[in-house]
Amino acid sequence: MGLVAAAAIVTGCDSQQPDTAKLTDTKANAAARIKAGKAARTKAAAKVKANELGQIPVLMWHRIVPKPQTTDDRSPEQFRADLERLVREDYVPITAAEMVAGKINIPAGKHPVVLTFDDSSPSQLTLNEMGVPQKDTAVAILKEVAAKHPGWRPAATFYVTRDMFGKTVREEQAQALLWLKDNGFEIGNHTRDHLNLRGRSQKEVEEQIGTIGKQINSLSYTNPTTIALPYGNQPRKKEWALRGKQYNHQGAFLAGYTPAPAPFSKSFDAAGIPRIKVMEKKGDCAQFCSAAWLDWLKSNPDMRYTSDGDVSTVAYPKYKAPYLRKSFATWSLPY
Repeated sequence: MGLVAAAAIVTGCDSQQPDTAKLTDTKANAAARIKAGKAARTKAAAKVKANELGQIPVLMWHRIVPKPQTTDDRSPEQFRADLERLVREDYVPITAAEMVAGKINIPAGKHPVVLTFDDSSPSQLTLNEMGVPQKDTAVAILKEVAAKHPGWRPAATFYVTRDMFGKTVREEQAQALLWLKDNGFEIGNHTRDHLNLRGRSQKEVEEQIGTIGKQINSLSYTNPTTIALPYGNQPRKKEWALRGKQYNHQGAFLAGYTPAPAPFSKSFDAAGIPRIKVMEKKGDCAQFCSAAWLDWLKSNPDMRYTSDGDVSTVAYPKYKAPYLRKSFATWSLPY
C-alpha cells in the first residue's frame, strides 16, 4: 500500500511541469511571437519598398489669389492643380510638427508631404459670418480636395505674423487661430514683423520670435513648435531660432530649394530644414521649385520617403543603414 501511494505521488509529481519550465516556455513563445511579428513587418515593408530614410518635400505657398501678381502667388485653380498632383502621386499631407517629431503616420506605400503657408494672408483663411471658410481660400480648397479623395488628409502648417489673416480685432484673431487649431491645422511662428533675422542681435531675434509666440498662445492656447524663418535666413547662431526665453521650437524651416531629409536620417538638421517654392518649371524654377523636384522624386523613387504604414518602426532597404541616426536604432526595420 505504501509503495502504491509512493508511486502515485511520484507519478503525480512527474505529470506536473515545474514553474521554472513554464516560465522558460512562456519566454520562448514570446520570443518566437516577436520574431514572427518582426519578420511579417519586414516582409510587408519590403513589399511596398518602404524607405523611411528618404526625402520629404516641404512645399511653401504664400497668397492664393485670383490674379497672381508675383511668383509667390498662386491662383485657386493653380492651387487645386498643385494638390491634385499630390493626390495622384500618392502623397499624404502631414504637419511640420509631425515631421520634426518623426510622427509620420500615413498608409503603407504612401509618401509624406508638408504643406506650409507663410505670412498669415486673408487669402489663406477668411471666415464668413457663419464661421465657415470663404470659397477659394487655401483652407477651403484643401478641405474641398480632401472631400473628393477620402483618406487624403487636409493637414497643413500656417506660419503666422502679426498680420494675423488681415484681422486686427483680438476676438477675430482668436476666431481664426482657434478655427485652425480645431480643424487639425498647425499654427507656426513666422516672427512678429517678418523681419530678416540675419545679423540681428540675440535680443532682437528673441523679441521677434517670442512676442508673436506669446500672442499666438494668448489667442489659441497653443505654443508653436516650429518656425519658418523669414526669407529663409538663419540668425547668427541658428540655435537662437529654436530656443529662447519665451519659446522652444523643435524645428526651424528655411525657404530653400531642395526636399528635406527624413527626421530619422543623419543629414537631418532641425535648425535648418529646407522647403520648396511651389511653381512650374520656369527660369530658376526649371530646377529648384516644386514641379521640378516632384518630377525628380517620381523618377528617383529610391530617394523618396515611402512609408511602411507602421509609425512605430523606421523601415528602409539594408543598404541605406549607414544613413540612420543612431538615436532611432531601436525602431530600425531594415530589409
